[in-house]
This record gives sequence, structure tokens and C-alpha cells, in this order.
Amino acid sequence: MPDLSHGDDAAAVNSLRSAVMRLSRRLKHQRVDESLSPTEMSVLGTLSTCGSATPGELARKEHVQPPSMTRIVALLEAKGLVRLEPHPEDRRQKVVTRTEQAEAMLEESRRKRNAFLAGLIEGLDEDEWAKLRAAAPVLEKLAHL
Repeated sequence: MPDLSHGDDAAAVNSLRSAVMRLSRRLKHQRVDESLSPTEMSVLGTLSTCGSATPGELARKEHVQPPSMTRIVALLEAKGLVRLEPHPEDRRQKVVTRTEQAEAMLEESRRKRNAFLAGLIEGLDEDEWAKLRAAAPVLEKLAHL
């Protein structure tokens, strides 16, 4: 295991953190719908990836408090991007499901952000692109730990 507290490994961690944050900020500016907050977009993305979920499940996945998720879901429902349906096993709960409108918006957002990244990648040489392709699964794993 690398020593992440000092030296080259610590410098690499610092560089990775900084690069990921800057790239994330730049990607956030590639939004399709400016009326949605990054958190609302993230919730829609989670629903797209994971399928329908209760507000409590969404709160855990998004690392927010349940009352905050209740407010977010209400905002998304008011915008026609999610619908609440009865829970199949627990009548006290609701299940949040994305609408077709949300899926179309997410697809357009993915297209725009992918095009932005593709434009950046065009500035890489073949060796850099190969390294980035190889690193993508590792970054994906880090994002979900």
C-alpha cells in the first residue's frame, strides 16, 4: 500500500484532488437546464442509474439528510421530473420515479458533457489518451467507494 501521508504519493493525491475538482467544476458549467441545482441533477442521475427509490434511499445515496431529500423530491415533482408512487410493500412510504421528461433532459445533459470532454481529449496525445482510458475504471471505483 502506498504511503499517502508524504512524499510523491501525497503529492499525487493532492494533484488528483485538485484536478478532479477543477474538471468537475468545468463540467458543472455544461448544464442543459440552468433552473436545476447540481443536487437536483444528481438525484435525477441517481434515479436514472439505480432506478426508482424511496426518498430515504435517495438521501443515503446522495449523502443528504432525509428532510432535505423530501424538499428536493418535492421540487423535482413540481417541475414534472419525478413522480411519487405508492410503495409496493409499505403503504407509509412512497417511491420516487423519474419521468420521461427527466430522462430526455439527462440524455441531453450527458451528450453535452460528453462532447465537452471529447473536445478536451482531442488535446491529448495517444499515450495520454491511453493512460486516461486505463484510469477511467479506477476513477469510477473511487467515485463509488
